[in-house]
Amino acid sequence: MMWGVPYRGRFVERLESSPPRPWEVLRYRGGTSPGRTELDRRLVPRCDGRLPELGPGEVSLTWIGHATFLLRTPELCLLIDPVWSARIPFVRPRLSPPGMAFDALPPVDAVLISHDHYDHLDAATVRRLPRDITVLVPLGLGHWFTRRGFTDVREADWWDVTLLGTTRCDFVPARHWSRRGVWDFCRSLWGGWVVTTAHGRRLYHAGDTGYGPFFAEIGRRFPEIDTALLPIGAYHPVEVMRTVHLTPEDAVRAARDLGARELVGMHWGTFALTGEPVAQPMERLRREWSAAGGRGQRLREVAVGQTWVLSARSAPE
Repeated sequence: MMWGVPYRGRFVERLESSPPRPWEVLRYRGGTSPGRTELDRRLVPRCDGRLPELGPGEVSLTWIGHATFLLRTPELCLLIDPVWSARIPFVRPRLSPPGMAFDALPPVDAVLISHDHYDHLDAATVRRLPRDITVLVPLGLGHWFTRRGFTDVREADWWDVTLLGTTRCDFVPARHWSRRGVWDFCRSLWGGWVVTTAHGRRLYHAGDTGYGPFFAEIGRRFPEIDTALLPIGAYHPVEVMRTVHLTPEDAVRAARDLGARELVGMHWGTFALTGEPVAQPMERLRREWSAAGGRGQRLREVAVGQTWVLSARSAPE
């Protein structure tokens, strides 16, 4: 038993360690550690809604904030872990506004969800989505959407493949857990998404995760990952959080395991989920990246609202 409630979740056997207890999370939530700093507002410019035109095979990524990204190709527009709310349950209001107004979004073809935690699955944002949009979710989470009237909901287990036209979406393992209420502990799965375009660009969104050997396995199964979007915040205190959240140092190690061409740190600067100073994750990521020598990869520092474009290349074999 844990927290006085039996382990009855469908996916409890996927846990690699006990997740933090609710009172441990709440105790350190809110950036209460000494020397806490507010996020530098110069790092959070808002996008005015004008997105670049894309040529054949190009891909653009826009960081909306926290774990929310807009991924566009000339053929498809994907929204990953959408959260536009000013606040989520049990957390102080967001520290930086969304990088793009919801109403400024281009038409979205599909939504990808990594897991059911409030900072990745926001009911208020989901209510604003059209009910005929395609939604890709982990096993066990489909009913959450169908109960709300969504008509094209596709569940995935680890290593399952979903095709969206010529774009391939693979659901991959993570070291985390799921829960939204008292009685739904591990009733749905958790993971990340590898998105591969028809022109060979490959992007990995890790969702939320601790470090594990699955990063090397993902890199082996999906070579030539162009961009790894890895969480770098919500790690203090380390002895409580590290089993389910990457430290910035862990993120550098994971990027190396993945063989990714570039690392983008996410899951920081938006919600004060744990006790580290708000700007500290990126500061530590820079230091670790410099100490590790980069290993031929690139650390891309992205501001909230920033869009960058990857050019086309030939499709992988």
